[in-house]
This record gives sequence, C-alpha cells and structure tokens, in this order.
Amino acid sequence: MFTTNEYFDGKVKSIAFENNNKAATVGVMASGDYVFKTDSKENMTIISGTMTVILPGATRTTFNAGQSFDVPANSSFDVTVSSDTAYLCVYG
Repeated sequence: MFTTNEYFDGKVKSIAFENNNKAATVGVMASGDYVFKTDSKENMTIISGTMTVILPGATRTTFNAGQSFDVPANSSFDVTVSSDTAYLCVYG
C-alpha cells in the first residue's frame, strides 16, 4: 500500500512505496530551502528540475534531472530548489 507524506507546510509531498524490498519515496518540492534529517542511508535521484545540496562534509553541489547522490545515515543535508523539482529517494 502507499503512504503519503507532507512536510514544510505542504511544500514537500511524497508517496512512500516498496521498491525491490527497499523502502522508497517519490515526491515533489516547491521552490525553497529545506533541511532534511536521515535515519538510514538514502540515495536521491532527481527526476525533473534542479536541486542544490550541501551534504555532510561537502561543498554545495547542484544536481540536475537524471543525476543522483547518496546521503549517509544519521545525518542531515540542506536542499535548495528554485523551481518545482521531482525526486526519487531509496532508503537503505
């Protein structure tokens, strides 16, 4: 079954599902600045739009549609999107 999630006063919305026995979400972010915390390792893929990210111990990097990045477990990362951006996040 699917679970819907909403964060940052509705500016970030996602649908959670199972993908090859791993939890995943697909979602959209409205333009803005966000800080996300992780419990498990995450792999983020940009589906459309652009996402500028500051990962732990790294400099600001911009990712475009088709690109992905990994986020370590038990950390946080900063995200800036300048226009609506869609993403896929696979956990674990």
